[in-house]
Amino acid sequence: MRIAEARAPASPTSKNQVARRARILHAAAELGARNRFDTVQMHEVAKDADVAIATLYRYFPSKNALFAAVFQAEVTAYDKGRPRVLDEDPIAQATDLLVGLSRHLLRRPLLTAAMIQGSTAEYFAATAAEVEPAENTTGGILLRIIGADKPTERDLSVVRLLVHCWWGALVSTLSGQTTPEKAKADIGLAVLLLLAPYAGPR
Repeated sequence: MRIAEARAPASPTSKNQVARRARILHAAAELGARNRFDTVQMHEVAKDADVAIATLYRYFPSKNALFAAVFQAEVTAYDKGRPRVLDEDPIAQATDLLVGLSRHLLRRPLLTAAMIQGSTAEYFAATAAEVEPAENTTGGILLRIIGADKPTERDLSVVRLLVHCWWGALVSTLSGQTTPEKAKADIGLAVLLLLAPYAGPR
């Protein structure tokens, strides 16, 4: 028996395809906010998004891939919606981003748990290049904040460490292992220590 090779998810190219993908992500987010990850069914997502199940799997080959994409969409939407202060220093910007993003995500704990589970599974399946900060939504935003249009290896290491610290604080808060206040303090300290060299002229 020949085992089929894993197929890369399709990328939308037309307006209709972009809209269809957005409906899928919205449907998954709504279901994930009301139900535990293990009880969310792909056929329910397809039904609520008004797409065929084959279409859903064409864009998202697994439930893990789907909720990892929901996470990226949530981060992107939050970043686009937050106010910008052009002359704000990178330490203040990064702290505002990460603390605010945590607060935003934790308002829907079931969905955040689903996104963490999906994203973690996808992380284990990814190549090293696919998880580099420049390929990651949160990492990309932080690279922009520190002004690293052409990031050096040091820039990438700093942002990678900062994302890891933030992710750990988010998981710890969601699981009840730490309080939101302590997580906020931890994130603030991580940003201060890691981004101090970027606060002045580079």
